[in-house]
Amino acid sequence: MRRSRTLFGAALAVYAFLYVPLVLVAVGSFNAARLGSSWTGFTLDWYRRLFADERMLAAAGNSLVIALAATAISVVLGTLAGLGLARYRSRALGFLVLTPMAVPDILTGVSLLLFFVLIHLTLGMASVVLAHVSFCISFVALVVRATMANLDPHLVEAARDLGASPGAAYRRIVVPVIAPGIVAGGLLAFTLSIDDFVITFFTAGVGTTTLPLQIYSMIKVSITPEVNAVSTLLMLVTLSLVVLAARLAPSALRSGE
Repeated sequence: MRRSRTLFGAALAVYAFLYVPLVLVAVGSFNAARLGSSWTGFTLDWYRRLFADERMLAAAGNSLVIALAATAISVVLGTLAGLGLARYRSRALGFLVLTPMAVPDILTGVSLLLFFVLIHLTLGMASVVLAHVSFCISFVALVVRATMANLDPHLVEAARDLGASPGAAYRRIVVPVIAPGIVAGGLLAFTLSIDDFVITFFTAGVGTTTLPLQIYSMIKVSITPEVNAVSTLLMLVTLSLVVLAARLAPSALRSGE
């Protein structure tokens, strides 16, 4: 009993360390005090100022365009990679596809920056999209590969025996089974892309400002309630997409195999 209480207390402390700062940010976005050192009343003024800030809206638009483009490309390539991983069980292929998940963001950002300079690619929206695709593919492939575990391979064989072409068998049997995993992988890719800061910092050119970069430029001066407001909205979007992805492909996100 005593050991259980100790474990419970340790777990509670860890979760408090993780989530209490998020709660404080959300509460601070409704605080009428500009400095946030004390609670002076409830207000929505910081959200009104946020939606009237042209620089913030432009940065949000850039983030949305980049995230949508990176997600679309990652879903196509990641789905193909996930199918390949599930079919061939190749360690070399698994290493190539899944390694970007383990590489530190700062190393990925620096290496991509050097690569773009080497091939004379002008840094901007295109370079950021390509950079985001480089790590989003791995997450889509992982979810699709895990979702493939729910597919009975005999169904494809039966379809082929009944005269279905390989394309028709995949379209009518495989795709409906892995569709939740594809959507869940796409949601994860979108979430990772729209939240990314480190890799974007190295690969974005002059004039290409995303929402995380804009937030960073604002907090270098001071942390205002407007920063708390945009952080709260970004947190809500991220958590909503993660929950939706978990509902669409619970076994895939749980297993991670």
